[in-house]
Amino acid sequence: MSGNPGLFIPGPTNMPMAVQRAMTVALEDQRSPDFPKLTLPLFQDLKKVFKTETGQAFMFPGSGTGGWESVITNTLSPGDKVVIAVFGQFSHLWADLCQRHGLDVDIIETEWGVGARPEEYAKRLEADKDKTIKAVLVCHNETATGVSSDIGAIRKVMDDLDHPALLMVDGVSSIASIDFRMDEWGVDCAVSGSQKGFMLPTGLAIVAVSQKALAAYEEAKLPRCFFDFGDMIKLNADGYFPYTPATTLFHGLRASLDILFEEGLENVYARHHRLAQAVRRGVHAWGLELCAKEPKWYSDTVSAIVVPKTIDARDVISHAFKNYQLSLGTGLTKVMGRVFRIGHLGSLNELMVLQALAGSEMALRDAGYQVELGSGVAAAQSYLLQDAAKPMMPKVTSVAAA
Repeated sequence: MSGNPGLFIPGPTNMPMAVQRAMTVALEDQRSPDFPKLTLPLFQDLKKVFKTETGQAFMFPGSGTGGWESVITNTLSPGDKVVIAVFGQFSHLWADLCQRHGLDVDIIETEWGVGARPEEYAKRLEADKDKTIKAVLVCHNETATGVSSDIGAIRKVMDDLDHPALLMVDGVSSIASIDFRMDEWGVDCAVSGSQKGFMLPTGLAIVAVSQKALAAYEEAKLPRCFFDFGDMIKLNADGYFPYTPATTLFHGLRASLDILFEEGLENVYARHHRLAQAVRRGVHAWGLELCAKEPKWYSDTVSAIVVPKTIDARDVISHAFKNYQLSLGTGLTKVMGRVFRIGHLGSLNELMVLQALAGSEMALRDAGYQVELGSGVAAAQSYLLQDAAKPMMPKVTSVAAA
């Protein structure tokens, strides 16, 4: 088929041409004397994205799930107690991973559509008089429901109660797209992945950990090998790795970081918020609601849109793909068939957002919902025209291509 397909799932995201070109290189010797010239600056620049001066960054071959496993196995021991709010599929999966590793997982069951409630964490931590909870786990941005949580507020709860637990954050669909402040928020372990805000193919679990987490590594007893921090630290210091790394992705990451820094991280966050607002205006113009229950939970990287009970969201997704080359995110488990998702993160601009809304309107009509064609697009256009806080847009080199 002619033309470029529309990729609006919440990851993998659209890849800028500059990133694609950067990875079109001959394969290289990962043990050559020149290799650290590529890798050592990556470690330092990743710390800028995580906003940490004292933490340490790691790059593991894998996805965000591998990042979860790395922070768990390197800081905890069998039987350790952790607490996590589950309010979507990905927070559920992280809790499941912890259970499979033999941890004592205290799950805060939370309605899908709201985020992590600091007061619920406070109840668990306040009741923990003997300080047996070793880690507090939080999903910063729950991709399944389009919900973001306030990490700073959870850190304040921990500080107010003087609780020594590690604070671990899943930032897979937030870091490099939504403001993330590792040092300011006292985050001990932060997990991301290459295929979201970093605008790369899947293949890198990007992790940053605090000095407190590195101290916990010395006492941790969970089995680990592939994800061992110690092995990485020894060789990463000189720019090398304990096994063959994803060298081609490193070149793409270099280009991605250059794009992010050229635009400016604060501008990146402002752009994501502005485009997310445009999507939300479009959704409400259709007469539909978001899965996120209140504006304070709205995610700036993905919107989960609830369809009428007479419509199956899977039909909307199918029509979008088959009829218009438009990929939308599906609903997962509890919300399967009830929501479809528009990912609005990474390399994205106004026209791309309007494309997603236009295609979604047609797919909704195909699925049986009598949306007024153009209503969502017009609402988004009106907002974008009137919004005075227009951030600097990236140069043409960072515009997405198929």
